Amino acid sequence: MAVNLKGRSLLTLKHYSKAEILFLIDLADRVKAQRRAGEVHQRFRGKTIALLFEKLSTRTRCAFETAFGEEGGYPVFLSSNDIHLGGKETVEDTARVLGRMFDAIEFRGFAQEMVDALATHSGVPVYNGLTDLYHPTQVLADLQTLREATGGLAGKSITYVGDGRNNVARSLMIACAKVGTHFSVAAPDSLQPDRDTVLEAKNYAEESGAEIIISADPAEVLPKSDAVYTDVWVSMGEETKSAERVALLTPYRVTADLMKRTGKASTIFLHCLPAVRGNEVTSEVMDGPQSRIWDQAENRKHTIKAVMLATILAPTELG
Repeated sequence: MAVNLKGRSLLTLKHYSKAEILFLIDLADRVKAQRRAGEVHQRFRGKTIALLFEKLSTRTRCAFETAFGEEGGYPVFLSSNDIHLGGKETVEDTARVLGRMFDAIEFRGFAQEMVDALATHSGVPVYNGLTDLYHPTQVLADLQTLREATGGLAGKSITYVGDGRNNVARSLMIACAKVGTHFSVAAPDSLQPDRDTVLEAKNYAEESGAEIIISADPAEVLPKSDAVYTDVWVSMGEETKSAERVALLTPYRVTADLMKRTGKASTIFLHCLPAVRGNEVTSEVMDGPQSRIWDQAENRKHTIKAVMLATILAPTELG
């Protein structure tokens, strides 16, 4: 059955099927190849997107702006200093106004309820560029990068090491469970994923054949991993906990020795960036031959372009 995502929002990958996720990654491969070949398309000519940012961003902002602009569209960046988002004006009222003026909306901020409300009241596709709960556009790029490096997704394995409660770990667990990629978390007991997300992911995994494992001991889950993934130890908004996190997570730092514990020279290293070199990962690993973080960062653009193309245009317009 053909996949038609026109008009859909991307708030979390929980709302997307395996077939739909794979369709987006396939489309990302296609637009990446078009970009590499120097092809110029104007599929968003005459269209606009509002980019709402409460949190700072490098990759997400650049990916959305360049991807939309390359296709002939006009992206409008709006920070929390530019509009009354949930302040003087309710988010519902802002959504209604933006939906009348734009073809799509991206939101990057704190509360998942904010991006959900934008999707409910705007009447146009809304994309979650990051909230405290989920980061779906990031993990699409992660899966594209894993598939490029290993040749597939089903039966491959990712081990996430560090703060297992954050939005990337949560989103990656859901995505892997959907597509049949084994997913493990190595994290201290106090920083392991919430029980509800784990149970939900295991339900998806029953259908896809994936395995979900949560452990406090990296040695238990690292062997045979196709990818080792980590993220910053202190997320945005948690800066006061920096010293506590460093003390707790130092044993989970991704070093060359930790990478060797997979037992596979082909294991790749992933990080959503930005990274604090010397904290969650050493420069030796980041800059080493197993690192795919720059491919991963580039793929943010291609997967975001794929999401926007698939949800703004009809399938017949994607050529």
